Amino acid sequence: MQKVEVFRIATASPDDVSGLAAMIDAGTINPHEIVAILGKTEGNGCVNDFTRGFSTQSLAVYLAEKMGISSNEVLRKVAFVMSGGTEGVMTPHLTVFVRKDVQEPAKQGKRLAVGVAFTRDFLPEELGRMEQVNEVARAVKEAMVNAMITDPRDVHFVQIKCPLLTAERIADAKRRGHEVVVNDTYKSMAYSRGASALGVAIALGEISASKINNDVICHDWSLYSSVASTSAGVELLKDEIILVGNSVHSASDLVIGHSVMQDAIDADAVRAALKDAGLKFDCCPTADELSKIVNVLAKAEAASYGTVRGRRNTMLDDSDINHTRMARAVVNAVIANVVKDPMVYVSGGAEHQGPDGGGPIAVIARA
Repeated sequence: MQKVEVFRIATASPDDVSGLAAMIDAGTINPHEIVAILGKTEGNGCVNDFTRGFSTQSLAVYLAEKMGISSNEVLRKVAFVMSGGTEGVMTPHLTVFVRKDVQEPAKQGKRLAVGVAFTRDFLPEELGRMEQVNEVARAVKEAMVNAMITDPRDVHFVQIKCPLLTAERIADAKRRGHEVVVNDTYKSMAYSRGASALGVAIALGEISASKINNDVICHDWSLYSSVASTSAGVELLKDEIILVGNSVHSASDLVIGHSVMQDAIDADAVRAALKDAGLKFDCCPTADELSKIVNVLAKAEAASYGTVRGRRNTMLDDSDINHTRMARAVVNAVIANVVKDPMVYVSGGAEHQGPDGGGPIAVIARA
């Protein structure tokens, strides 16, 4: 029987491990039981956002010392998903997933479960294409087994960190006689995110595999997963997967629920996700109900048609500030207004992750 605990820890900088260290030193967290760390770092979230790798390296070096193993072994054992960009009022923080093997009986109903899996390393020419889609689909199924979840409907959030293309990686592919999906390194982030999300959709039966091919990736926005959240970074060559759901094989005191935001200001979907996680309220949750929240996880993007509820915005036309940065700030503010806390996880770029202009939102809460 597994028992999953989740800890949300504020950070003062990308390399700040003091909050995690305090919990480990106090015996609240056993470092050997950490299976995944999901973080928001204060970089730009673009190709050259090195805060993601800096944070991962800092955490891996610290945990290696505590666990008595090398940092490379830590990286093979723990899934690190660092998402850059904390625009607006979003608070930089870590969400630490701890999984224990316990002899306790399962709690009534289904409780929080987490599974981790890794794909193989991808060649540059495979990113944003069916090779990535199919390999992610395989790994998501592996993560379900790891989480002891058998019904795809019990999966409420699949967080993935995926690679991107750099000038060096593009040149490597061309030297070997291959063409990459796109020569724009920033746009490559979207293709990698989109292919990864479609892999989730196939694995969970949300979309038939027969509908997915290279031509639809980042083109047909009617195809999407309702639970995928993917984030691209320069710091890795493979996809790292954190699958979160509810399982009868869990003795956790926590549960997870989700909904789908139809656009960037969809506060109704935020409230729906809270209710799906078990919070009880009519109009607005009380302070007592809000105190049950461990964290909120969401995706954000600017709609490709350039409007929200019929009103024009300039997110896609602004050459000074990338649209993913604006979208993160907006969605974080909407969620913070409902849950009365700006320290929530919002990742930008929701290609094939929820409907065009929207995105999945999940809530982890105490049962």
